[in-house]
Amino acid sequence: MEQRISTREDYLKRINIVIEYINAHLDENIDLEHLAEVSNFSKWHFQRMMKAYTGEPVGIYIIRVRVETAAKLLRYSEMSVGEIAYRVGYDTPSSLSKIFRMFYSISPSEYRNNKNYTIMKPVQLNENLNLKAPKILTLEPKQAIYLKLTGNYQTLDFGGAWNRLWQFVKENKLFSAGIEHIAIYHDDPKVTEESKLRTDICLALPKKAEAKGEIGVKTIERGKYAMFLYTGSYEHLGAVYDTIYAKWLPESGQKLRDCQCFEKYINNPGKTPVEKLKTEIYVPVE
Repeated sequence: MEQRISTREDYLKRINIVIEYINAHLDENIDLEHLAEVSNFSKWHFQRMMKAYTGEPVGIYIIRVRVETAAKLLRYSEMSVGEIAYRVGYDTPSSLSKIFRMFYSISPSEYRNNKNYTIMKPVQLNENLNLKAPKILTLEPKQAIYLKLTGNYQTLDFGGAWNRLWQFVKENKLFSAGIEHIAIYHDDPKVTEESKLRTDICLALPKKAEAKGEIGVKTIERGKYAMFLYTGSYEHLGAVYDTIYAKWLPESGQKLRDCQCFEKYINNPGKTPVEKLKTEIYVPVE
């Protein structure tokens, strides 16, 4: 049994390394044989292992992440279509346009110019949210241990994931003051199917940690963020993000930085009334 668990943990560790590599190299030619080398799987077994753990062939996964990244940049940045094409790994705007139309039945330019066009879900603006103007902060790097979860943000087992991370902290004597509960969201539910939404459930640690099995280690990079403090039920966070992106961002004059948003949870949902839950939302800006 120990050998079986150890083997599974080793596979998960390798899959995490590949996924992080893909996320960081979308603007490059991602060669599948090189990915096999990165994963330390044989090239004959690599694609089968990736499909088993991600639910789709690695080539389809790469294309999907590129197109969904392009959709977010088209809607929330001022980069040209050509710049976005290069940013997500396409040599020409026409190459991006072809695959973008296959996914969303609209060209990149048409999507950018039609603010009312919704790829998947409508925007939920809510003027009554308990949301104040953000603080603009520059954060220093944070080291975090994390677990990758996939699926609808509202139904993920956050509690179970954090319990496993805290067990890892205990087993590896990593406890110290200043540990933070953080979730990093890689996808926009407006452009990504619910079943494929990717989330990293994290504990930011002052002590140095090493990856083991399904628990990875990453750095939340230094950078400038608009930090919103939201008080209220987690169920309304989707509307909070829509209000930030559709109302605050256009009116603020701020430009988004090419980095993931993340949330920090200030109080314990098991001991706090839902109307008093506090969530810090960090939106990367230039």
